[in-house]
Amino acid sequence: MDPVRAVLIDIDGVLTVSWQPLPGAVDALREIRAAGLPFALVTNTTSRTRASIAGTLADAGFPVTADDVLTAPAVTAAHLAERYPDARCFLLNSGEIEADLAGVRLVGEGGGGDGADAGDAVDVVLVGGAGPEFDYAALDRAFGYLQRGARLVAMHRNLYWRTEDGLRLDSGAFLAGLEQAARTEAEVTGKPSAAFFGAALRRLGVRAGEAVMVGDDIESDVLAAQRAGLTGVLVRTGKYLPETHRSASGEPDHVVDSFADLPALLGLRGPGGQGVSAQ
Repeated sequence: MDPVRAVLIDIDGVLTVSWQPLPGAVDALREIRAAGLPFALVTNTTSRTRASIAGTLADAGFPVTADDVLTAPAVTAAHLAERYPDARCFLLNSGEIEADLAGVRLVGEGGGGDGADAGDAVDVVLVGGAGPEFDYAALDRAFGYLQRGARLVAMHRNLYWRTEDGLRLDSGAFLAGLEQAARTEAEVTGKPSAAFFGAALRRLGVRAGEAVMVGDDIESDVLAAQRAGLTGVLVRTGKYLPETHRSASGEPDHVVDSFADLPALLGLRGPGGQGVSAQ
């Protein structure tokens, strides 16, 4: 493939499953770091902060810090600051991500904020990742806010993710119901939005044509990145399913068995599989 100047890498299903490293992933990322090739870990994960994600990955041997991680909540905070400054936001999410939502005014029981009754004014219903918090009462409360004019902002619309116990339902399934019931359309800030990829490219200081995106979700990770001008690499790990690949809206630029194959694809390995420095 053509030389690249930076790599965007999904985490869940690409580097890890249930936060356990996939075979060869640690060594592959070490090769990329040693070659001096800039990378960003771009994730729709909404259960942990950037610092928590980086700490968990570092403990597993990955050569990363919080500065290498770009989360959907962090991009969402910037989106809200630009589009809806000072908005009162009702957060529906599983996990503690308030540290990545700096400057966002959270209200209500689901928001971890300053408290709001169901009838109080809310400007934005903010949907993160699914979990036990997505019960009838919370969804119905969000629906009520939307009926009264609140905007709907979603950190992603993933339908499921891969765990060590198999696929688990994610918030995209609930988001579709809220959109139909409230007759509205969510503003999506994480993958597959072009804004998310743009934020990662600006952080790395490269143009879209100079970057590669590696993911296990053919639509949200790979094809969305290709539409934004990046080169897409699909891995056959994580949530990858052959039937999803066959029925996808397009074809990835590259398909590899796992992230362990990426250094060779990028030309970072010489004969015999030995690592070489990036040009």
